[in-house]
Amino acid sequence: MALRSAISAPRYLALRSLSRRGEGGRLGRPAGRRDIHPDPGSRIHPSIHPNTGLTIELFDIRADERILRGSCCARALVGRFTLDANSELKVTLNPAPQGSVAEINLEATNTSGSLILHWGALRPDRGEWLLPSRKPDGTTVYKNRALRTPFIKSGDNSTLKIEIDDPAVQAIEFLIFDEARNNWYKNNGQNFQIQLQASQYQGQGTSTATSSTVVPEDLEEYEAARTELIEELNKGVSLEKLRAKLTKTPEATDSNAPASESTVTTKVPEELVQVQAYIRWEKAGKPNYTPEKQLVEFEEARKELQSELDKGTSVEQLRNKILKGNIETKVSKQLKDKKYFSVERIQRKKRDIVQLLKKHKPTVMEAQVETPKQPTVLDLFTKSLQEQDNCEVLSRKLFKLGDKEILGITTVALGKTKVHLATNYMEPLILHWALSKENGEWQAPPSSILPSGSSLLDKACETSFSEYELNGLHCQVVEIELDDGGYKRMPFVFRSGETWMKNNGSDFYLDFSTKDTGDAGKGTAKALLERIADLEEDAQRSLMHRFNIAADLVDQARDNGLLGIIGIFVWIRFMATRQLIWNKNYNVKPREISKAQDRFTDDLENMYRTYPQYREILRMIMSAVGRGGEGDVGQRIRDEILVIQRNNDCKGGMMEEWHQKLHNNTSPDDVVICQALLDYIKSDFDIGVYWDTLKKDGITKERLLSYDRPIHSEPNFRSEQKDGLLRDLGNYMRSLKAVHSGADLESAIATCMGYKSEGEGFMVGVQINPVKGLPSGFPKLLEFVLDHVEDKSAEPLLEGLLEARAELHPLLLGSPERMKDLIFLDIALDSTFRTAVERSYEELNNVEPEKIMYFINLVLENLALSTDDNEDILYCLKGWNQALEMAKQKNNQWALYAKAFLDRTRLALASKGEQYYNLMQPSAEYLGSLLNIDQWAVNIFTEEIIRGGSAATLSALLNRIDPVLRNVAQLGSPVEVSGYIVVVDELLAVQNKSYDKPTILVAKSVKGEEEIPDGVVGVITPDMPDVLSHVSVRARNCKVLFATCFDPNTLSELQGHDGKVFSFKPTSADITYREIPESELQSGSLNAEAGQAVPSVSLVKKKFLGKYAISAEEFSEEMVGAKSRNVAYLKGKVPSWVGVPTSVAIPFGTFEKVLSDEINKEVAQTIQMLKGKLAQDDFSALGKIRKTVLNLTAPTQLIKELKEKMLGSGMPWPGDEGDQRWEQAWMAIKKVWASKWNERAYFSTRKVKLDHDYLSMAVLVQEIVNADYAFVIHTTNPSSGDSSEIYAEVVKGLGETLVGAYPGRAMSFVCKKDDLDSPKVLGFPSKPIGLFIKRSIIFRSDSNGEDLEGYAGAGLYDSVPMDEEDEVILDYTTDPLITDQGFQKSILSSIARAGHAIEELYGSPQDVEGAVKEGKLYVVQTRPQMGKAREDYYQVLGVTVNSTPQEIKEAYQEASRNDTIS
Repeated sequence: MALRSAISAPRYLALRSLSRRGEGGRLGRPAGRRDIHPDPGSRIHPSIHPNTGLTIELFDIRADERILRGSCCARALVGRFTLDANSELKVTLNPAPQGSVAEINLEATNTSGSLILHWGALRPDRGEWLLPSRKPDGTTVYKNRALRTPFIKSGDNSTLKIEIDDPAVQAIEFLIFDEARNNWYKNNGQNFQIQLQASQYQGQGTSTATSSTVVPEDLEEYEAARTELIEELNKGVSLEKLRAKLTKTPEATDSNAPASESTVTTKVPEELVQVQAYIRWEKAGKPNYTPEKQLVEFEEARKELQSELDKGTSVEQLRNKILKGNIETKVSKQLKDKKYFSVERIQRKKRDIVQLLKKHKPTVMEAQVETPKQPTVLDLFTKSLQEQDNCEVLSRKLFKLGDKEILGITTVALGKTKVHLATNYMEPLILHWALSKENGEWQAPPSSILPSGSSLLDKACETSFSEYELNGLHCQVVEIELDDGGYKRMPFVFRSGETWMKNNGSDFYLDFSTKDTGDAGKGTAKALLERIADLEEDAQRSLMHRFNIAADLVDQARDNGLLGIIGIFVWIRFMATRQLIWNKNYNVKPREISKAQDRFTDDLENMYRTYPQYREILRMIMSAVGRGGEGDVGQRIRDEILVIQRNNDCKGGMMEEWHQKLHNNTSPDDVVICQALLDYIKSDFDIGVYWDTLKKDGITKERLLSYDRPIHSEPNFRSEQKDGLLRDLGNYMRSLKAVHSGADLESAIATCMGYKSEGEGFMVGVQINPVKGLPSGFPKLLEFVLDHVEDKSAEPLLEGLLEARAELHPLLLGSPERMKDLIFLDIALDSTFRTAVERSYEELNNVEPEKIMYFINLVLENLALSTDDNEDILYCLKGWNQALEMAKQKNNQWALYAKAFLDRTRLALASKGEQYYNLMQPSAEYLGSLLNIDQWAVNIFTEEIIRGGSAATLSALLNRIDPVLRNVAQLGSPVEVSGYIVVVDELLAVQNKSYDKPTILVAKSVKGEEEIPDGVVGVITPDMPDVLSHVSVRARNCKVLFATCFDPNTLSELQGHDGKVFSFKPTSADITYREIPESELQSGSLNAEAGQAVPSVSLVKKKFLGKYAISAEEFSEEMVGAKSRNVAYLKGKVPSWVGVPTSVAIPFGTFEKVLSDEINKEVAQTIQMLKGKLAQDDFSALGKIRKTVLNLTAPTQLIKELKEKMLGSGMPWPGDEGDQRWEQAWMAIKKVWASKWNERAYFSTRKVKLDHDYLSMAVLVQEIVNADYAFVIHTTNPSSGDSSEIYAEVVKGLGETLVGAYPGRAMSFVCKKDDLDSPKVLGFPSKPIGLFIKRSIIFRSDSNGEDLEGYAGAGLYDSVPMDEEDEVILDYTTDPLITDQGFQKSILSSIARAGHAIEELYGSPQDVEGAVKEGKLYVVQTRPQMGKAREDYYQVLGVTVNSTPQEIKEAYQEASRNDTIS
């Protein structure tokens, strides 16, 4: 392109000639040659430097005018005005090239810090001021007629920059107002005016701006001069030096050149571009950019820096601005081996996960029996009500009234509800009361129920107490009889004379909607909680008082065991969640609060060292309390707020009110307030942001006003205060968190790593030494964590946090110095981890399953590190690790395997939640009632604890991957149903009901042993019974949908649809549901078979045939049930590789014979009486009968005969090991008999109208096979009805976990009968518990009510081992049945072969139970397989359920010969 001269040719010739002839080769003016000045109006032409792309222009050489500049920085001094004797105003202008922005810079010298520009813009077509849309920060609109913009204080001067982007604006007009002096500055009585057009640069004041004239150009001389300057630049001469040569001014003074001089645009150094690109990448959260995006980012960084240079910032200033800390090291490290930025990752150490194992199970101490106390008058009053005829006490609540008590009792008698209030306060007392249907409501009671002498007010009533005497003791009472007005509460307060009495500042209330029969405080450290309630009024004086009281209570809590520690936790948690008053009319210094905190947390630390079983709860307490600290730690809060006010000139308004609050009584609220201020400042003073931050953390305007030193005002800072306040409040936040926050990462790391005085006025004189004995490399690990804590991609941070926790773990198991600091560090790492995972949910929206599985691994590891009893969690973690490896290796069973561990993990979380609820909720409810805590806060207490932990985070991840696994593994349910939703707590509670319309039960609990009620077409539950559990079998046989709902939100939604009609339709990966009209239900969408009642059946009553015990050879239909007969039939007929245990039996009628014995006369009478109650539908009699049966005494003849038969069959006799062993065996026998009256069995017989008295119970006695595995086989697949396919389930250990109500699912597989060497696994095990036992005897139920036509009684009654089993938490990752494909195939094939052989033996589908010990199979029982498959099969064979095995086998052989069956 053509290059044009920047100055007139004669002027340029002078420069060029001097460059050759001048002394020392300097550019300058030739001797004897006059200065040639351009004429006014001369044009200015740019020249482009070929290497840098910089545009260079030369202007008239005068100290107060432009010399060299970049074309984008054409700043000119356009006005200089005198303000007063000491101050002047300079105005420079960068005019706007076509389509760009004009920039006006104002600088007032020697001014106060409170100048305001009152201004507007002028356009030719408008007479009044125009208000530009582009305004500087801090600008406000004045009466819609002008703008007001504050100047920024800079040293002794004040500056302001205005940008105008409207090309129609011709000028700006303004006045200047000095707020501090209440003085207006004008231009000789007129407005100041600055013209923006290039031809009108003259300001209307004393301006030094000049104009130019055109001079003819000499192109040859221009090119030569231009070349000389370019050569100088190419040699590395800076623009500043070049300017100095041209102007004959010293280089050192160049930076102080007048504002009218312009600078030349220079190239941004590449290393600064790299740093700026890194800063941009950090601010974006260190995302994983593509290489193309990285290049774009580098160019954007270059533009940002170039813009700074174009505005006049020097390279050195730019360098000083962005090169903070060790950022250059970070950048060079990032770009050492690559040309882009990527997130660093730590190298995690390889550890055996089991090293994290902790087995400190929470145990609850037996409640200490309290020494009986002399009954008080209120005790006697309660007793007097309870002893009244037909009077039932619905609730009883005790309140404190100073050192006296108020007792509130609600009773119902003869259909009438009464409220009784009694007190030992004997001064004249008036009850001020009302009734309410909603919380917080006061309604005046109807006049018809007012006690005598009452006064009815607007929204309340007043009733005087009357004196009452009991056994010589005096009290005062009020009695109110309620009508049926649907009231839920009775709020009340008291008045004695002019003194009003409240419940810790709130209303008293009695709740009619809950029933409390006097068990209040059960399952808690009751005495401790009552002591806390007594001390609460004193604790409310200040946090210092509360923490000192807590420290005083630590010993009592420890003596009460786990429930005592939980009692302290519940109290502190109520405090931390602002349910209790923090300060009431008491001034306390921050250092006194922190000292009290320190004392309390020291006590907790000592307990942490000594009682590892309490560590999980102790961590929760410490997290809620904060660290505290002696001496200056708390005092800094008081001192440093003064530093902030002084440094930043903010001594009034909100800051002064906060200062007073901090001096009076600092609290954890101050951390929130400080964060709100920081967010407000960062948002450029958006007051909405301030309130949003406060509200998010539970601080309202009302709470701010409730402090002893209330905060009335909102913050109101000036823009020039921004940087200083951000710096100082950021430092102050460290002091606040050091005292109040137990989970703040930065302060926790600083305390452990050591820090000292930083920042003027902050942390002065403070020096914390590093904790000794930390692992090698630990400081760098924590530095990594801090560097990445805001990263957008959370994965590297999570790895770093976990590595830090894993490194801390061995120290926390020991007893290091400064244990407390390490505990707080671990709490902070844990808290940061949970926050980072929650932040990463969006990142996981569209990722591969392997990524979610990896996150699940991380969260499980974090949960294990925070849990005292973590064995089950660790084995879940090992399973997920293995599943992830299988997925990476493309193993076709990875999804099935992962689904099993997903189910197990959910069980572990549910178990943990249930444990928390059982341990914490009773204390929350009792202490909540004593302290008058809002009921909603009590109700959600445990739920909120769980939500705040890793368990909730883990549950969310499991919900994300569950449908993926179900889809890949092709899991689903075949039944579609419609019906009315009915919500129940337990399936067990409604199993005896009959529903008259199609019903879908949403049951919170299903154990697996329940009946399906009549009329039920579907059961939705969060529980997961086995496929072969009783309830699952019943569901399949009756075509009832049985579905597990893992998502608590979905379950809650369904519960909200109680009574509505819904349709549930299974898919391959899930179940969809929708609400439907009743008409659609009535039109036939209901499965006709589902939920139909079972027809009635009959039993033949069995008699005692004279023998207490018989051998297997004596088994007959009159003596024992099908279970015993089938075992005897198997002996010698199954293949030799299948073992059958030796058996004897206690025959039918033996129980009745023993019960009729004279030695059991009282037991018999009691049972007869309880049966009478049962006949009247008093189902509580069932449990009482079971308990009574256990009191039976064994006749001598029974013992003699049983011993003979057992020894004769080669079985050990328990009595040979001592009388105690026989007693164990006898108790097991009685438990089998007693199971005749378990709820499930009883209601099952009622449903089919079976006479329960006709049910007889024989007992099959076998030696236990101490199994490695136990199995159940169905020789016809019960799910599909496919008779060519065997279905089986296998568990580790004894079979009780398979047939009993143990959570989780067994390993399941199918096998084609024509290919028994090819078993196919359908599901891996998720049962967390295995049962194991030493050599022992088991007593199995064998009733005459099993395997009847139309009724399946099998599995209803108990089988009881003589010895208690050992529960072992299972690790499937080391189980060869799971990990060894060869072993797995061998065992599963053998099980399938055994089932097939037994089916062949009987000639019908069989339900077989057995065990595997050291590779050998044992069959312990078999029976005909129940359900429609058996019914259809028998129909084909032409036999019935009453046919003998031999008859069935012969029919089977005949059908096979005739090809009737395949």
